[in-house]
Parts: sequence; structure tokens; C-alpha cells
Amino acid sequence: MTAARITVNGEDTPIAPAAPHTTVLDFLRERGLTGAKEGCAEGECGACSVLVARPGTDKPTDWVAVNACLLPVAALDGQEVVTAEGLATPGEPGEPAALHPVQEEMAVRGGSQCGYCTPGFVCSMAAEYYRPDRCAHGTGESTGESTGEGPREGTGTEHGPNGFDLHALSGNLCRCTGYRPIRDAAFAVGAPAEDDPLARRREQTPPAPAATAYTRDGSTFLRPETLDDALRLLAGHPDAVVVAGSTDWGVEVNLRSRRADRVIAVDRLPELRGLRVESGHVEIGAALTLTEIERRLDGRVPLLAELFPQFASRLVRNSATLGGNLGTGSPIGDSPPVLLALDASVVLADTEGERTVPLADYFTGYRQSVRRPGELIRAVRIPLALSPVTAFHKIAKRRFDDISSVAVAFALDVEDGTVRKARIGLGGVAATPIRALAVEEALEGEPWTAETAEAAARVLRGQGTPMDDHRASSLYRSAMLGQSLLKLYAQTTEAVPS
Repeated sequence: MTAARITVNGEDTPIAPAAPHTTVLDFLRERGLTGAKEGCAEGECGACSVLVARPGTDKPTDWVAVNACLLPVAALDGQEVVTAEGLATPGEPGEPAALHPVQEEMAVRGGSQCGYCTPGFVCSMAAEYYRPDRCAHGTGESTGESTGEGPREGTGTEHGPNGFDLHALSGNLCRCTGYRPIRDAAFAVGAPAEDDPLARRREQTPPAPAATAYTRDGSTFLRPETLDDALRLLAGHPDAVVVAGSTDWGVEVNLRSRRADRVIAVDRLPELRGLRVESGHVEIGAALTLTEIERRLDGRVPLLAELFPQFASRLVRNSATLGGNLGTGSPIGDSPPVLLALDASVVLADTEGERTVPLADYFTGYRQSVRRPGELIRAVRIPLALSPVTAFHKIAKRRFDDISSVAVAFALDVEDGTVRKARIGLGGVAATPIRALAVEEALEGEPWTAETAEAAARVLRGQGTPMDDHRASSLYRSAMLGQSLLKLYAQTTEAVPS
């Protein structure tokens, strides 16, 4: 095992003497790369974003934007990072560097005022710029020249004529420009040039995950090579902190000054990164990022496809995992209600073997579950066939990148105007995510009519034990539960005979 190192803008850089909990952001800034900034320290503003080379969906390598404020630098041992400073092309001696096309468009279209957030926007924009199928989703080849007309007919307000998806910037905040110039810059970028070095880099495989054992100042960061190695480590150290995308643990480190004697990273374990669609179920590896799941499923599970755009931001989804979201046991996680509605199960593994637990039986209390010390979530299984009537309603104060006050997921089988099966998952209304069993019973066997929906909505308003907090009152949460079912009925009655 070699000394921990990271490639930053093409330069091989030792991680030492950074402590294992040191974030990528602090590591970069201490080395003079101050383009990335700390705004929130919890993955909500995007001022810290950088690019990381990761296994690709359509090409061997994808350039993925991540929140540098959340990721421990030890997690990037052996990996490649590009910052806003590394995007420009160095000039000849005595000559200035040539701006990257994304930087150029941001400059000429007035996308920067105070400049604090600009490098983060540039990195997130660059990740979308290098998405291999971006232009294919737009109008074909993109010249990079703006028509001044904004998005063309049929592309939608969040997709430009060049295929640029504005959701790529959903995790970046700016308080100066009002976003229009930034959108204009995003919609003006063309396709990467043939000699673009970062575009060519996509054709090569990304660095393989390095087995890491990095110890400093009494703390150790471990990245095992295999699942068996990870399970043996966890059996010997059941109190170790297990991380994948670090989107939850990074907040604990930054805002609550949490430290761990031992951190075990499982995000690159091959056994946790598979995705299989079989005759009876879909199995999703617990360490696949939400972005990877979204792109690999490509709408195969419609309820998940509805969840993904509402789950935090693209920057967070580029790191966050289903295993992490379930492992924290949070009652306001967005994925548990959806997975409950899908009748999902979790596959738990330890040194003794595996067991499969229905997600409805997984949570036992606030941030508690049936997962035993030494066990890892290996995968999530979703049974087939899928219910045809599905919806995910997230009630929050912002449209995107917010914590839900209430989350409701529906999966209904409606045949000949009658509800044959109902599964409803709830988040934010109890100490754990829950199934709305009484509502399911009130729906099953009944005609899918306004009267049935209104009666079931009255039952749904009484589900769980909603509390008052700074996000919403208990009365508001109860009211939103009932309204969500009425909304589902209104959304589906045109497609489903009553």
C-alpha cells in the first residue's frame, strides 16, 4: 500500500500532512487553489464544487462535479481532481492562460458579479458541458453561438437548445446576478473541441480506487479493496463510521465538529456498485450514486425517476447513495417513502452471510434499524412488476434542493376502475419513515372515485405523529397528507377510468 496521493490539475500531490477528516476544500485552499470557496459547509451552495474523474455511463470516464466541502481528501486517494483554476489552458511563457469555453461564456454574458460563487458555477457547468450525450438531448450539434431566443420550442425552460440541463446547476447559489446571465452562458456553450484535453480524457478509464490506510493524528481512514475486507474490518471495529458519498457525515464533521477514530469508505466496493434488472426484481447496489442509478435505469422505475430531480441537488446526487440514505435512518430522507411504496427490501451483509429484510420492517425507531453491528447494506431490491399509477409528492419551501416537510409516495394498481393494490410511503410525519397501512386498506377493493379518494384522504390526515418545528406545523403536515391523495386522484383520473 503506497502513500496516499491525489492528482490535482494534472499534478501528483501527497495528501500528508492533512488529517483524515480534512475536507477536499480545505486541502485545495491550503495549497493556493482558492477558487473553490466555503459558503455553507453542508452542500447547499455549490461554491466549493470541483470535478472528479469517475467511471462513466456512456464513456469510460465522466467528469463529475462534487461538493469539496463534504468529501474527506483521504477519500480521493489515487483519484483525479480538476478545479476551476485547472480548466483554463496555460499560455506560452509570458502569455495569459486561455479561458475554458464555460469560463468564456460566463465572462462575456455577465454571469459573475462579486465572483464568490463563480468558480463553483463554472465547475458544475463544466461537468454538464462534458456530459457525453448532452448535445444529443438538445438539437444536435451545437455551435456555441447564442441566438438570443432562449430555449427553443419543445426543449423546456430547464433545457437549452444545446441540450444543457439546468438541473446541473441546481446546487449552486448566487446572490448577485439573478441567474439569467448564468443561464444564458449555460445555453450558449457548444460541444467540446476535438483537441479538448478534458474531453479526450473521457476516452480513458478513470483511476482505480486505491486501497487506503491513512493514519494521522490518531485517526485512520480506511478504504478496503473488497466487500469481504470491509466486513472483516467492521466486525473488528463495529463503532467505525461507514461512509459512501459523505454527504451526511461531511455535515457532521463541518458543522458539529464530529471526529472519528476510524472511518471506513465503502463507496467504491465493486460488490456494492452493481445494478441488475432480473425477471423478478431490480437490484441496486447500495454504493451507486443517485446520479448513476438515474442514468443507468433511464426511467425503468418511474417512481424513482420522479424522486431523483427532487432529491437535494445534482451536486449532492453525484455523491449520495441509497445505502447512505437508508443507513442514516433519518425520518425525513426522501428515498425511504419511495422505496416503501415500491415494496423494496434491503440486502444486509456481514461476515456470516446475507439476509434480506423488507424495508417496511427495517426501521425500528428514530435513526434506528434492524441492522446489526458489523452489517452493511449491500443492495436494495425492488420487486417487479411495478404498479402503473405512481407519484412522489415532496412538500418543501423550495422547489429543489430542500429538506421536505412531508414526503408522500404512491404506488397503486387500478384495474377496471377499482384499486386492487395500494402502497403508500410517508416521510416527515413520524420518528421513522412509515407505510400508511390504514389508508392502503381504505383504498384496496374500492372504486377509484372522488368519494373514495376523499374518504381515504381523511384517513391519511391522521397517519403518523406529525410534529411542530421550524419547517411546518403538525396541522399543516396533516393537511398536506390529505391534499396529496386528492392531488394524486386529480392527476390520474384522466388516465384511469373511474
